[in-house]
Amino acid sequence: MRIGIGNDIHRLIENRPLTLGGVEIPSEKGAVGHSDADALLHAITDAILGALALGDIGSHFSDKDERWRNADSSVFLSDAVRLMKEKDFRVVNLDSMVSLEKPKLRPYIYKMRENIAAILEIEIDCVSVKAKTGEKVDAVGEEKAVKAEVIVLLEQPPC
Repeated sequence: MRIGIGNDIHRLIENRPLTLGGVEIPSEKGAVGHSDADALLHAITDAILGALALGDIGSHFSDKDERWRNADSSVFLSDAVRLMKEKDFRVVNLDSMVSLEKPKLRPYIYKMRENIAAILEIEIDCVSVKAKTGEKVDAVGEEKAVKAEVIVLLEQPPC
């Protein structure tokens, strides 16, 4: 078994889409990034790569590479899953937390879990997504950023 931890944070600005867990969320502000800036999928990708000791998302998908400009972050996560399967691992479970002052994420959590479970090729009951606010503190609380934190447990099936 291996454990991986991932986190990601993106600035928020007006007139930009907000995508989390592969779900576009109606919002006055969206995340800024080279790709679609999906902080949740980025953190999951980092958690898997970390558990496999394969570096981080930036070492696989550089923000200096124009191929990844405005890319759908599911591409990054799918590639991490491919690498995981090559090493004969699978996800046991994933726990995540998204910190965002507004909008409220509760209406979108189930769809995020569905998307993530599909990419990871696991049951939805093995995927947890929680939403927190910043309580008006720090960049999240001041509506300047969205942050995601993830922990993932991987295992190799017995011989």
